[in-house]
Amino acid sequence: MTDRLMLAPRLDLPATAELMSQLKDHDRDVVLDLSEVSYFGALCIQVVIAAATAVRVTGHDFSIVGASDRVVEQLRVMGLTPESIAEGR
Repeated sequence: MTDRLMLAPRLDLPATAELMSQLKDHDRDVVLDLSEVSYFGALCIQVVIAAATAVRVTGHDFSIVGASDRVVEQLRVMGLTPESIAEGR
């Protein structure tokens, strides 16, 4: 079984608490859908990396789908990719 989560369009400082709530305590595979995301800030990226690490430690998969070119470019500037975030690094 897989939990598919749609993330908010703007993942900035005010969105951090809601994102943390969305991502905690998953005991199955997780798929994050970024298709609606237009801004992915550094603090929210850290939250997702921590969640990916926590999910993977339990033996489940964590993946990211639907990242727009804009979001991929924001991540690239920080030296990241959707795949590296999903791997927890």
